[in-house]
Formats: sequence, structure tokens, C-alpha cells
Amino acid sequence: MLLIGGTYPYGGAIFMAARAAVSSGAGLVTVATERAHLPALHASLPEAMGMDFQEEDLLCSQIKKADVILIGPGLALGNREQACFDLVIKEVRQGQILILDGGAIQFVKQHGMTALPAGCILTPHQKEWEVLSGLAIEEQNDRANLGALERFPSDVILVQKSQETTVYQKGQEDVARLLIGGPHQATGGMGDTLAGMIAGFAGQFPQVSLRERVEAAVYLHSAIAAELSETTYVTLPTAISQEIPRLMKQYASRSPQKD
Repeated sequence: MLLIGGTYPYGGAIFMAARAAVSSGAGLVTVATERAHLPALHASLPEAMGMDFQEEDLLCSQIKKADVILIGPGLALGNREQACFDLVIKEVRQGQILILDGGAIQFVKQHGMTALPAGCILTPHQKEWEVLSGLAIEEQNDRANLGALERFPSDVILVQKSQETTVYQKGQEDVARLLIGGPHQATGGMGDTLAGMIAGFAGQFPQVSLRERVEAAVYLHSAIAAELSETTYVTLPTAISQEIPRLMKQYASRSPQKD
């Protein structure tokens, strides 16, 4: 798995995404970020590998190896970041799962929606979705959002983050709306942690659809936050990541075993 982002001054975002991905069972995780951030990454998350996101040859090789690519948490809107985004779009291949979050959402509009690969995952908050879809926040209902997805490649999954985060997929009329969560989640880094969880889940559980994997990550993110909020006034994104393995084990033990 390859995670790209955390350029100055948003280094913490990619760290939180990486921690969530590792805690979700992602296995081998490589983080492409600012070279200056690598010592802090290795100190705080030794389970992840790190590289300079501007090393183009190395980045290309990591893109080719990755089954899941998450780009955008803490990705600033500069020329270096634009070049990195363009390289990912150019090099990503069929069969790889591409997740676009944060800064990458802004570059999608500039690059053009039709350049995205089929089946990619978008995780914008309402204001970012307004930029992509042309829909004002008050216009972002289910019918309008599904209509806006028609301009995107086939099977694109949209995780529209809001008070009631909703999951859509192009070509499917049904929607999945999250009914758990609250103001205790209004902490910087919540979206980065969710993106990392989605990446972690997306690379596992091939027995179910990609959309079901995304929905499971979205639900578990808020379910953990709700549980933590019972004893804490503020729920930290890093605290959610600490609880992911325990809750995944708990839910896995409830699942019926197949012969």
C-alpha cells in the first residue's frame, strides 16, 4: 500500500492516515511525504516505510507495486504536489485501487474527472464536493449527488463526509447513510484517519465488494468514536486508530464461519 501526502505544513495528516491504515491490517505500508518528515514518521510509526515524494523514479516503482494507493491527506496545493498527482494518474493501472482525499480532491477538478480510473474512491467533505460537483452544499441531496457522479468514470465510489456521511456509487441508486457519530468527532485529522481506514479495508476482504469494504470502514470509524465519546469529551483521531484492531477482532469473532 502506498500513501502520499503530508507536504508542508500538513505533515501530521499523512501520519494519521498511515497509522489508521496500519492499524486496519494494511500490511506493508509505504508513505511518500516530505523528506524532512521521515525521521518523525519512523519514530512515531516504525511499522511504515518512508520515502521522499519528489523522488520520481522511486515513486513510480512504488506506484507499480501497490495494490492500494491513497493520495491527498495533507497534500498542499503547490507545483510539486500537482506534479506528484499527475504522475499518479498517469501511472496507476487497472486492478489497483485509487483513493483520493484532501488536496488530491482539489487537483481532480484541474486535471479533469474523465482522467480518473474506473472504480476509484473519492472522500470529499461537503465543500470539496461542491468544487467537484458544482452543487452548493444546500443542493447536495441524494438525487443531485448521484446525478453529478454521472460525469465521473464507471463504478466511482463517493464518500461524502458530513454530519451524516453518505456513500454513493456511480450506476447504483441505493445509498448508505451513516447514522452514528456526533460533535465529538470535530477534531482535525478525523478525515485523514478515515481515509487511512478506507485504504486499509480496501486492500482486504476480497470476498465482498469494494463498496462494502468502504462502508465497513466508514461505519467502524464512527462506531469507535462514539464508544470513546462515552468517557472522553474530545475524541482524538489517533485514539480511534489505537482501538481499530480491538474492534476489528471483536466484529470478526461475530462473523459466521464459512466451510
